Amino acid sequence: MASDNGNFSFDNGVLPKIQTNGTGTKKPANGICHDDSVPPVKAQTIHELHSLQRKRSAPTTPVKEGSGGAVFATISEEERQKLQLQSISASLASLTRETGPKVVRGDPARKAEGGAQKPAPEHHHYITPTISVSDSALKFTHVLYNLSPAELYEQAIKYEKGSFITANGALATLSGAKTGRSPRDKRVVKDDVTSEDLWWGKGSPNIEMDEHTFLTNRERAVDYLNSLDKVFVNDQFLNWDPENRIKVRIISARAYHSLFMHNMCIRPTPEELEDFGTPDFTIYNAGQFPCNRYTHYMTSSTSVDINLARREMVILGTQYAGEMKKGLFSVMHYLMPKRQILSLHSGCNMGKDGDVALFFGLSGTGKTTLSTDHNRLLIGDDEHCWSDNGVSNIEGGCYAKCIDLSQEKEPDIWNAIKFGTVLENVVFEEHTREVDYTDKSVTENTRAAYPIEYIPNAKLPCVGSHPKNVILLACDAFGVLPPVSKLNLAQTMYHFISGYTALVAGTEDGIKEPQATFSACFGAAFIMLHPTKYAAMLAEKMQKYGATGWLVNTGWSGGRYGVGNRIKLGYTRKIIDAIHSGELLNANYQKTEVFGLEIPTGLNGVPSEILDPINTWEDKAAYKETLLKLAGLFKKNFEVFANHKIGTDGSLTDEILAAGPNF
Repeated sequence: MASDNGNFSFDNGVLPKIQTNGTGTKKPANGICHDDSVPPVKAQTIHELHSLQRKRSAPTTPVKEGSGGAVFATISEEERQKLQLQSISASLASLTRETGPKVVRGDPARKAEGGAQKPAPEHHHYITPTISVSDSALKFTHVLYNLSPAELYEQAIKYEKGSFITANGALATLSGAKTGRSPRDKRVVKDDVTSEDLWWGKGSPNIEMDEHTFLTNRERAVDYLNSLDKVFVNDQFLNWDPENRIKVRIISARAYHSLFMHNMCIRPTPEELEDFGTPDFTIYNAGQFPCNRYTHYMTSSTSVDINLARREMVILGTQYAGEMKKGLFSVMHYLMPKRQILSLHSGCNMGKDGDVALFFGLSGTGKTTLSTDHNRLLIGDDEHCWSDNGVSNIEGGCYAKCIDLSQEKEPDIWNAIKFGTVLENVVFEEHTREVDYTDKSVTENTRAAYPIEYIPNAKLPCVGSHPKNVILLACDAFGVLPPVSKLNLAQTMYHFISGYTALVAGTEDGIKEPQATFSACFGAAFIMLHPTKYAAMLAEKMQKYGATGWLVNTGWSGGRYGVGNRIKLGYTRKIIDAIHSGELLNANYQKTEVFGLEIPTGLNGVPSEILDPINTWEDKAAYKETLLKLAGLFKKNFEVFANHKIGTDGSLTDEILAAGPNF
């Protein structure tokens, strides 16, 4: 058993059984933090996994050999390349090894054809104790630096089992046993600074670890990467706002991961790469290698660790690429507010007149559908910053769900899946390589990652003016929220912090009652600071730049799920159009009971009787009972935030609490 000092003692010399949490669907004890993890893949062996991916066994896709040449023909200065390799060598330097492997650039398969490489100059980044030189000091690690999609296709197909070109030209690949994020295995180093800055405790997604444990895992990841003949290095940007962009370096072992980040981050020009310099943040993705489960804080063989002081992230024991994307998003949720820039988990689009709208919503609320509008330009689908310069997309790509994807329902996503796109964990037909998006053999969480320019109405560069409207989406399966409500600032903060939606529970045991879900700031799994800090920044910017808050229910009307009907998408689109055009600002309003929401009495193209939900319920008593039930769930969820004071007198907190349901 483990003693208080972290050492282990064993009775009768028998090793204790390791207790692991894995990635199951068990809810957190406090019930606050929204968990979008998915069950592990069904396969028990890699052979079974590959058999799930293809409907019948298929031969390896043939690949043409050859095609040499530099990655960027314009980059040829010997001194600049030497500095670049020294920078990458410093990133790969081991903390407790006197020297690491020598770093050279290029594919070892090609280098073998052209003769031996001159060793790169040694560059000691860390002051470390003298330790006996290991075999790794004699090793050459080849760096495949910012490869093009075509080169990454070649690497994946030649060296990564389970990688195939599909009929639409996308690269289909497998993420291994983990087909979703592992939020309970994500940890943040708690030090003197982060202990005060970050949100810890009940309801928080931040699970602590200490500096020593982080360095232990970092050492394990770096040693694994250094043991490989080659690693992939991506130097890229986050945030389209040039004044506030962040330089990131991703070091990984798989071509799939390199192509994924090539798509999801902002791609530098060859000229920008020449002057890239030292990155602001570095990811060490050694996901093929597990963490040591006997290491302090570890609860499974997976560990995703963030050290904000060192500006580093380490991934062990999971090959799911979304960990990199969302890990960097968490980092931006810390770095940007430090600059008085609000980081947001939202969609964003812009009208022809330059009016910008933000869309917040959890899974199933229609955020992607409603923010994708052929009459408006897409600034981004998921992650944004709001600074004094306006709104900017954090990413350079989109990460879309593929399950049940069809050309009729989602034509933009369908057409974006082509050469250069990464398809994760999809199933395809053996001979034609046609993807079956309805097949869940590997996982329900099938995904496509593609550059944002693959969307025809993308706004490039992905920046816009200050938002005119802030739209909070909820799919209310209780059927008591109005189709649209105009919010004041305090109400916007309250519902932003709540992050509510209600969907229908699984029917395996005949359960059909709606289940409420609350995710603070509509992205609790990724925020770093206390939710009220993001809400206060949102209110400040909305007030400063004149934005209006709206609550839009895309769920049920006339009764809860099973009794009423879901609000027609056509009506919701009319509502969104009226928000964009300003029509709803000039409407007449009345206030609802309990939640105190301002609802319009009439709107062109939408039946007036559905605007007040009580009108659509035949059983008025059941409506009031259900309304009070939902209000109680809101109040219970908000208890964890109620004691957090904003400012010296806490008056803003009192305003937010008063904006909630009153009964």
